[in-house]
Amino acid sequence: MTPLALDYATLIAALPKRNPLAHKGNYGHVLVIGGDYGYPGAPVLAALGALRVGAGLVTIASHAKHLVGLNATHPEIMCCAIDEIAALTAILNKVSTVVLGPGMGRTAWSQQAYVVAAQTTLPLVLDADGLFFLAQQPTQNARRVLTPHPGEAAHLLQQTQAIVEEQRYAALTQLIVKYNCTVVLKGAGTLVGSPQHALGICTAGNPGMASGGMGDLLSGMIGGLITQGLELDLAAKLGVCVHAKAGDMAAQHGQRGIIATDLLGPIQELMK
Repeated sequence: MTPLALDYATLIAALPKRNPLAHKGNYGHVLVIGGDYGYPGAPVLAALGALRVGAGLVTIASHAKHLVGLNATHPEIMCCAIDEIAALTAILNKVSTVVLGPGMGRTAWSQQAYVVAAQTTLPLVLDADGLFFLAQQPTQNARRVLTPHPGEAAHLLQQTQAIVEEQRYAALTQLIVKYNCTVVLKGAGTLVGSPQHALGICTAGNPGMASGGMGDLLSGMIGGLITQGLELDLAAKLGVCVHAKAGDMAAQHGQRGIIATDLLGPIQELMK
C-alpha cells in the first residue's frame, strides 16, 4: 500500500478549538519516564514537546538527583523521584498519558521502570530505550505508539538495519502487525501507520534535523497530543507533521547547527 502524504492543514484542523472557560486540567497530564544518570536532558525535551503542543500538565519521573536542576531551569515541568521504582505506580494513577524511554538507559533501574510502566492501561508512547526493552519481550497493545528510528526498528523486527532502510514500507507494516499498534518509523520521509488507518508519509523535514534530542522532542509532542484527546494515529501523524515543518522553519537560518530546542518556537507557531 502506498502511503498518503501527510497534509498539515487537514491534520491541524482536526485539533479541537479551546474552550474560553477551560483550565489546565482539561488538556491532560503527560508523564515522561526516563533520564537515567547522565541523560537528564532527554526527558526535558520530551516534556517541552508535550507542553508546546498544548498539554495541560507534564511531569518527569526520574532520579531524585536530577530534580533540583529540572525545577530550576524549567519551572513549568513538575518532577517526581522514582529512585525507588515502587513510587512509579502511585504517579501512574495521577496522569492521562505516558511517554516512556527518553534517556532511560539500560540499567537495572531502567528495566524495572519499564516493567512497571509497560503494564499501564493508559496511552503509552515508547521511544529510545523503551523500545529496546520491548524488543526483548515483544507484546501487543493497541494503546501504544512506537517511535523507532531504523536501528531500533531493526531490533524490534530482529532484522538488519540495512533491510529496514531498503524496505521501509514493508518494515512499517511488519511492525504494525507484530505489535498491533500505531508506529512511527523515523527517517527521511518518516512513515506513520496503525492497524485501522491508512499509512502516511511525511514530506517535510530536512537533514539539519539529524541531531541529538529531536526524537525525544517528537515523542513528547505525540504524547501531548494524545493527552488532549486525539486518537493515537491522528496524534502521531499530526506530531510528525508539525515536528518536521518546525524543523524546516528552523532551517531558514541554515540547516547545519539546528538543535532540538530551536523547534520549540516554530512548534508553538504551527499549533496556534
